[in-house]
Amino acid sequence: QVQLVESGGGLVQPGGSLRLSCTASGSIDSFNGMGWYRQAPGTERELVAHYTRVGTTVYGDSVKGRFTISGDNAAKTVHLQMNNLKPEDTAVYLCSVNGIWYGDSFFNTRYWGQGTQVTVSS
Repeated sequence: QVQLVESGGGLVQPGGSLRLSCTASGSIDSFNGMGWYRQAPGTERELVAHYTRVGTTVYGDSVKGRFTISGDNAAKTVHLQMNNLKPEDTAVYLCSVNGIWYGDSFFNTRYWGQGTQVTVSS
């Protein structure tokens, strides 16, 4: 099993910044990708940003130019720097890890964290 621990959510005013972090632990030596998704009440889960072990990044259209994802492969950690936050960024942000390497084995699976609440409001 793989566990994901997320931190950094909270309440921030429009235009403010937050930094989310997520660390994977347990039966994992390495991964193919880690990323952040978000889900607001009544909406579908959407991609925020994704990081691959080789350093490739992908962003959702609504956050391009405002959010930056970075990773530390050795620490199995990703960070999401969120700047110029808007009320429409309010959601539960969930960390995900996919493509698990453990020992001599590869597992084509995805794990999810519990989520952290981000609220953007004045």
